[in-house]
Amino acid sequence: MTGYAPYVELLTSPWSAAFFELADSATTHLLIASPFISGTPLNQVIEIAKKKSPANFRVDLITNLAIDSLLSGSLDIAAVLNLAQSLDNSSVTYLPSLHAKIYVADVKAAIVTSGNLTINGLSVNHEYGVLLKDVALVSQVRNDLLQYAALGSRVSTHSLMVINQAAQELKVARQQADRTVNAKLRAAFKRRTESANFELLKVRAEGKTTHRIFFDTILYLLDRQGPLKTIELHPLIQKIHPDLCDDKIDVVIGDVHFGKKWKHHVRGAQVSLRRQGLVDFDGVRWRKI
Repeated sequence: MTGYAPYVELLTSPWSAAFFELADSATTHLLIASPFISGTPLNQVIEIAKKKSPANFRVDLITNLAIDSLLSGSLDIAAVLNLAQSLDNSSVTYLPSLHAKIYVADVKAAIVTSGNLTINGLSVNHEYGVLLKDVALVSQVRNDLLQYAALGSRVSTHSLMVINQAAQELKVARQQADRTVNAKLRAAFKRRTESANFELLKVRAEGKTTHRIFFDTILYLLDRQGPLKTIELHPLIQKIHPDLCDDKIDVVIGDVHFGKKWKHHVRGAQVSLRRQGLVDFDGVRWRKI
């Protein structure tokens, strides 16, 4: 770890000491964004948080609950469940498109890095990043991350329990399928995979409608990218919500539509935004007012 400027430090591997020092320095809020998560470092975060004031300290975790990550173990869902069960002031947000690895302590310090919150990411792989201690920069990183996370879905403890159970069953089914050419076992693994995917879709359907998800996402994109054509909005929305914009599926859970009709729902959100005076359309591009 070398100094580059008074409020910026370069981080090279291993950077675990810098991460845990940042976590320990937080007084009211620790914000973590990481697609891959190991049990050991996350459990250490839990122990650090338990030493804080339970009523005044919260941990917010943003991650990607992808089936491949659950199967490979690159995302330890049991550890994520442990976080939710151990800390009352904690939240877990599922964001399918998440790739960023960002760690923020209050508004005093932030680490932006290539390293996931895993043992390998912290100590084994060759990773690179920066430690920021400028309040203005940290605040901007924190606010940007929270706004991006708002496009995802909060995951309840109950849903984490269901996903954890589904992931364990899926791993067993995969091991059985990998050891044999038996068609029945392979079919059972496929059914388990479909069931686990359905549970993840149910999580995305908690608390928001399709309309609201696209409504918020359009505002987010126009705010950051400026005026955009509809044909420019579509791929950007699809990157953020690949599960909602999959042309191969047609599933409705509660008030959330997944799949084929997603462009129709984007159009509905655009019309609603215009009627509320939040966006304008000049015949070519949409822009935020």
